[in-house]
Amino acid sequence: MARFGNKTWDKLSVGDTASLKRTVTSRDLYLFAHASGNLNPLHLPVELDTVSQASVAPSMWVGSLVSSVLGNALPGPGTLYLEQHFQFIERARIGDVLTVSVRLLEKQIKPTAIFETNVTDQDNRLVASGQAKVSVPVEAIEVDQPDLPDLTLETHDHFTRLLALTQDLPAMRCAVVFPTDQHSLAGALLASQHKLITPLLLGPQALIEQIAVDQNLDITGIEIEDVQTDRDAARLAVQMVHEGRVDSVMKGNLHSDDLLAQVVKRDGGLRSKRRISHAFVLDVPTRPDPVIISDAAINIAPDLVTKVDITQNAIDLARACGMDQPRVAVLSAVETVNPSIPSSMDAAMIAKMADRGQVKGGLVDGPLAMDNAIDMGAARDKRIDSEVAGQAQVLVVPNLESGNMLAKQLTFMSHAQPAGLVLGAKVPVMLTSRADDEQARLFSCVLALLYSEWLKKTD
Repeated sequence: MARFGNKTWDKLSVGDTASLKRTVTSRDLYLFAHASGNLNPLHLPVELDTVSQASVAPSMWVGSLVSSVLGNALPGPGTLYLEQHFQFIERARIGDVLTVSVRLLEKQIKPTAIFETNVTDQDNRLVASGQAKVSVPVEAIEVDQPDLPDLTLETHDHFTRLLALTQDLPAMRCAVVFPTDQHSLAGALLASQHKLITPLLLGPQALIEQIAVDQNLDITGIEIEDVQTDRDAARLAVQMVHEGRVDSVMKGNLHSDDLLAQVVKRDGGLRSKRRISHAFVLDVPTRPDPVIISDAAINIAPDLVTKVDITQNAIDLARACGMDQPRVAVLSAVETVNPSIPSSMDAAMIAKMADRGQVKGGLVDGPLAMDNAIDMGAARDKRIDSEVAGQAQVLVVPNLESGNMLAKQLTFMSHAQPAGLVLGAKVPVMLTSRADDEQARLFSCVLALLYSEWLKKTD
């Protein structure tokens, strides 16, 4: 661990200097807005990681860089501000490389000192100039450079972008199965307001109406089929699909198994020519694209044939979400084929099948471990030469347990926004956790509508 120290009053000499360089980033502007509460739109980039010539770094953020030189370098640890005067001459913008320098002008009554402070840009233009009066440490201090906690900004809003893609698409007629709690009912109504679905509510009418009253939800004009049990509601939803009354199904306040039992049953269910699977789509704050995880809800311990369908279903969903050639990592515990680890064997075979055109529409590689599937540094460290490694958008997991744990870890520990969809059925089935909020249900409807329209175009 690096150590750094100070220069005490007795060792300071007039003319002593120190400096640092700092590149202005969009994250700096967002963090300053959070810390200061200054929401002036001139200081907020339109989109993180995008250089915006209209975004001006706040002058006080520029000035704050001076304190890092005084506190870290000259005089260093133990320094305390007494006064600071600034004149701001030019504006700093995202991408500018700033040089921040201090020079000792005067030693006053111990321990006070006056420093000249300047900030210049990469073109040597003076951005800010001033003087600082500080209390200089009188005792030597040497400290370890601290490891500050990492900060994660919610840098992407992928679902809002996907929602915009649905604006000109016709709403789906949707059987909402047992919406007998606030989240499931409000989520269906929110999707209806966004013209994603035309909901048909299946459940106890009196209870649904009471929830609407209690939660101040407007269900005026929305059709309700009075069904008393969740299993009967699930059975009725599948029947309505066969009758042509609805073209999508949304899970409400019932256990996933009770709905899926009706969806996947051989006689009268919603099976198609391809194996039914599930995909979580997660808006992870640190990822540049949505992350798709499959299968984490339906196929418990899939064999190779099932995994092929799971992979193809996930690719289709990714393409429906605008990924022209999604990068697919078939996961295992290792990134090399090991006959003792069946998932590594399956992954290698699926990757080879993709090379031969048996899995279509994506770049598929495996086996890959989780680290080198999503982190370029880990992929480089392990010398993996792959178009997928380090930048996977779709993660095909070995089994339901690992996928479920991964998706929920990202949701509840990494603050990802989830959505869920059943794939490979005759109609889209929006399958969310009962713990999911209205937003998760809304975005699941977004996926369902995009997926449905994509299938129509490719059939």
